[in-house]
Amino acid sequence: MQKLRYRLVVLFFLLSCYNLIAQSTVFKVIPLGVEGGLNESNLSAYLLGVKGQPGYIALDAGTIYSGIEKAIQTKVLQNTSVSAVLQDSIKGYCISHAHLDHVAGLIINSPNDRKKNIYAMPYCLQVLENNYFTWQSWANFGDAGSPPLLNKYHYVSLQAQQEVALAGTNMFVTPFVLSHGSNYQSTAFLVRYSNNYVLYLGDTGADNIEHSSHLKELWQSVAPLVKKQQLKAIFIEVSYSNKQPETQLFGHLTPKLLLQEMQVLHGFTGNDALKKVKIIVTHIKPEKNVATIIQKELMQNNMQLQFQLAQQAKPIYF
Repeated sequence: MQKLRYRLVVLFFLLSCYNLIAQSTVFKVIPLGVEGGLNESNLSAYLLGVKGQPGYIALDAGTIYSGIEKAIQTKVLQNTSVSAVLQDSIKGYCISHAHLDHVAGLIINSPNDRKKNIYAMPYCLQVLENNYFTWQSWANFGDAGSPPLLNKYHYVSLQAQQEVALAGTNMFVTPFVLSHGSNYQSTAFLVRYSNNYVLYLGDTGADNIEHSSHLKELWQSVAPLVKKQQLKAIFIEVSYSNKQPETQLFGHLTPKLLLQEMQVLHGFTGNDALKKVKIIVTHIKPEKNVATIIQKELMQNNMQLQFQLAQQAKPIYF
């Protein structure tokens, strides 16, 4: 009898923990692609949605079709088809910058897509308009640029640190400028649902390497959200291991540089608050064993941060 009671108590405790976690989960992310190059079927693209609500926003769009297909095969997405997800579930695209590993899936799949918005800073939209949707590189599915305009995609030009609504969802986005190599800009997207936030960074170099203050300004802006436990996760790139020479980073991060940036954020938030934020590592270059090396290098820190490497078609909840 005592064993039965003990088992019931344990079962009740486990169910309570499960319910507590389920209730605290706000966002769901399905990585359609996570790597930083070479494999065209696994490039940066993340579907971000709110738990219990239909529809996603794509944060970058390097891989779309292959990522959706894999998510269906692994039953992360169920009772649907690639076309249905592309056309109906994805409500719009937030594009951090216009390098091909972040936009190729959007461009290639545009003939089969439906009308929706592309949210980006002007420096990104100009490349889409002048270099990709041109009738020379690809048909112009945008609503600006070389005629005739097919008007499938509406370009929403963002302004730094100005929040806009993401159509078709209950989410909002605020962009921040990042430095991604010499004279090239990328974008971080702070996505809000109610009082809950997710921070997604496109490709970025460290401030001390880029001779910039963009990341410091970003950390200052999100620090109050960290302290209030409203920022649930940070998606940030680590392209190379620490062996990569700093003169050959091309506007990317290493574990050492990421930890330095987290120290800056820690200075604004304190360690106890920052430890509660999931830090999702993205954009690892597909070199042999580099992901394992990066994971080990990230563990060599005194802040006890929650690092997690993004994996294609493996959902992340927070």
